[in-house]
Amino acid sequence: ARVLKAMNLGLVTDMWGDVPNKEALAGLNASYNASFDSQESVIADIQKTLDDAIADLKSTDNIITPGGDDYIFGGDASKWIMNAYVLKARYANRLSKRDASGSATAALSALNEAYNAGYTSNDNNMNALFGQNANEYNQWFAFNQDRAGYVTMGATLVNLMGSINDPRLSFYASKDAMGNYSDEAGIGAFYGSANSSLPMVTFAEAKFIEAEAHMRLGHKDEAAAAHNAAIVANVVAVTGANDAAYEAAQASETETTITMAKIMTHKYIAMFTQPEVYSDWRRTNIPALTPNSGGVVSEIPRRLPTAQQERLYNTKAVVNSNLLDPVWWDK
Repeated sequence: ARVLKAMNLGLVTDMWGDVPNKEALAGLNASYNASFDSQESVIADIQKTLDDAIADLKSTDNIITPGGDDYIFGGDASKWIMNAYVLKARYANRLSKRDASGSATAALSALNEAYNAGYTSNDNNMNALFGQNANEYNQWFAFNQDRAGYVTMGATLVNLMGSINDPRLSFYASKDAMGNYSDEAGIGAFYGSANSSLPMVTFAEAKFIEAEAHMRLGHKDEAAAAHNAAIVANVVAVTGANDAAYEAAQASETETTITMAKIMTHKYIAMFTQPEVYSDWRRTNIPALTPNSGGVVSEIPRRLPTAQQERLYNTKAVVNSNLLDPVWWDK
């Protein structure tokens, strides 16, 4: 529960910045008019929550332990511990603009704990699972039942993957009316079927964080190795097999060829369907994006506006309607 709480609290603060936390999540003592906590303190609380979760999961004194009621890992505490460490790396890495070297060092430390705990393959990925009943459907499938065509694939991603003959494209996207992969196509069957699982924390993400952190610290050899491993892991997770030709072209970087642009561009591809790509773009401006010339705001938004329910019902709400105002870690 603490691992999932930390992950969701991270999603909230990534999108809104300062958010209700301590007073809002105080259990029976929670306030309906909760003060907004600074994003800096929220991220510190995420790290503490994950530390507490790891301590609980390692404890030998637990009277009740998860089993079949754990839909994700079936009560395997070791897998929860591994993914908790990757989440610690994610939120250490999130502070790259605030402390480039310190955040990289902290991320690598957490990843080493994850690897030492056994996170060495896709077998330990944390995925959101869905059923085949109408109230259990995968969210993309459910959305397309009522609003097919309302949201389609992004041209940036589709064109990029097409240009490098990426084997995941046919898994990510369906074909348009003309039989092509384009921004008129819908999401593919791999992530968009009724009971398709959706990734939340993965081995590929861990390796991409490792690659970025090493790159910031000037460890180009280690960055290249982690980058290559991340691509291979995600291709196998999506397609079910290695692709030698693609690996030779895209996952064979060395210390002389690796760049931050390559790392973040391939992470952008691998993290399809995950909100991490939005946070990564805000931190690195990779991939390069062009604002919609007809948009209501002149630039690509850096946050979501304060939620309507907070505005209406929380007397302590700190209202921010400026979509271009960066959250704390983005400054």
